[in-house]
Amino acid sequence: MRKHLRIGALAAASAVILAGCSTDDSSENTNGNGAEIVIWTDAEREPALAAAAADFEEETGATVTLVQKNFEDLRNDFIAQVPTGEGPDITVGAHDWLGALVTAGVVNTIDLGDAAQEFEQVALDAMTYDGQLYALPYSLETIALIQNVDLVGDEAPSSWDDMIQRGLAAGTERPFVINTGGETGDGYTMYGFQTSFGAPVFVQDDSGSYTTEVGMGGPEGEAFAQWLHANGAAGTGYLSTTVDYDINNELFNSGKAPYTVQGPWAISAFPDVNVAVNPIPSAGGEVAKPFVGVQGFYLSSQSDNSLLATDFLVNHLATEDAQRALYEADPRIPAFSTLAEEVASDPIIAGFLASSQDGVPMPSIPEMGLVWDLWNAAEAQIINGAEPVSTWNQMITDLQASIAG
Repeated sequence: MRKHLRIGALAAASAVILAGCSTDDSSENTNGNGAEIVIWTDAEREPALAAAAADFEEETGATVTLVQKNFEDLRNDFIAQVPTGEGPDITVGAHDWLGALVTAGVVNTIDLGDAAQEFEQVALDAMTYDGQLYALPYSLETIALIQNVDLVGDEAPSSWDDMIQRGLAAGTERPFVINTGGETGDGYTMYGFQTSFGAPVFVQDDSGSYTTEVGMGGPEGEAFAQWLHANGAAGTGYLSTTVDYDINNELFNSGKAPYTVQGPWAISAFPDVNVAVNPIPSAGGEVAKPFVGVQGFYLSSQSDNSLLATDFLVNHLATEDAQRALYEADPRIPAFSTLAEEVASDPIIAGFLASSQDGVPMPSIPEMGLVWDLWNAAEAQIINGAEPVSTWNQMITDLQASIAG
């Protein structure tokens, strides 16, 4: 559905537009009069964008056209239509699309200037590729430790061992439960524990961008694999491939386990539990760094009005009022720091925010697509009792060969 917003009278001139946009827009109508920017959005975000668009139209005299699409269609449609000239100037999207969008040549860099300091660093890192920022972030999501307050209190365990001891003292069927994706494996959910051994899936450079260097090999990765084995079927049994997403949630909700690792999307599955949320405890001695997912707004590389579109992003969406409207329209942890701190007055949100501040962006490089099957399978095999070091190292070898391709 195509929805047009034509609100307010024409203004004499545009707001100050930041320099630094990499497209040559010397011929575009930069004062906004008669110009149009098109934004792709989904139903959840459209009302919030409509408010920012109305202010922008009144200030600049430009027209903002909002096109509502299904979120799951946005990435492929953007990649297909931008090169034809039929795409939007701006689209909402997830950060893990970034590698595919850059490879396809359909996104432009943006310069947030001083506004960048208003956002959580992990959100900026997520939207950065090869040292360049490609999107305005607005929301975060991650997983964290969720605990049953009535069984173990709300104090955060100091480590994996501390958590297990508290869980055992609770006298429940299990001290801890985590989704392993059943026999498939679930490296995403297990990642906080893996990074606590110093074994990131890929190495990040000084800018926060991911390189294609696999970081989970060597002694750190081997130590994590040995921990999986020690806590799997051949050891304590605290990790089990009999547990998928639904079984995990049922065990926790029924009080059969006082701790689990889950995301905010699962809170509604625990109606019978008085929950507290804390960062994931370290199993390997370093800070547990779970994956963080970020959503934001991308600028098309083929925008006919990229200066105007950048003005909208930087001066109208990168503001507290606009970020608040986005939060109210579709509540997710804000990437805008002052707003994140405000909504963290809710202790559940505070717990997920603290976990995200420890976390790292899920890699957006195309090579991440080669990781999942090999990585998940190796973890499941090790939990089921396979020799840990050789199984893990074979996974690393196979992954490096796939990347070298």
